[in-house]
Amino acid sequence: MSDNAAARRRGPYATTPARRAQIVRAALASFAEHGFERASLRDIAARAGVTHAALLRHFSGKEELLLTALAQREERDEEQADRILAAGTAGAAVLGQVLADEFADLDYLRHWLALSIAATNPAHPAHEFFVRRGERLRRRLQDSSTPSAHSSTELTDDDRTVMVLAMMDGLRIQALLDPSHNPLRLMEPFMRMVITPAGSE
Repeated sequence: MSDNAAARRRGPYATTPARRAQIVRAALASFAEHGFERASLRDIAARAGVTHAALLRHFSGKEELLLTALAQREERDEEQADRILAAGTAGAAVLGQVLADEFADLDYLRHWLALSIAATNPAHPAHEFFVRRGERLRRRLQDSSTPSAHSSTELTDDDRTVMVLAMMDGLRIQALLDPSHNPLRLMEPFMRMVITPAGSE
């Protein structure tokens, strides 16, 4: 086989990771603008600068794209939380800082909230992701915190985690209704009321 022939054979595969990442970024933009149901593969392909057929060589459809995008978001959030903690940020302030970029983009916030609500349906392709996401947050909170002095002895670790998750979703709604009040600022004092970072006392 000639060098040129070998290069042609390797060509489509050599750029696969970068091309997949490019398509996922385009999918995130399309999902953020249109929501999952209305986003089209042709729009995603156009944003990524590939043909519809090329997109389907990398992904089987919107569901796979959605799950890949969600997994990347989760990885990014985890890495960001670790960086914030490594910088010495107080434990109660970490979650608010992780959410800051999300709350700064109201369109993204609106579609994320709509997606999380739609995913409460067990038949939704993102249902298991959101269930596991809640479980991961529960483990992270339980591993890194203790009940605060204000916490009721009637509240279990699971109860406190549910309160944090509910607070996050509630603040998302409030931010969309009236972003001028910057409701995310309430996250840190709420966390101090519900949990205390381990070793802080």
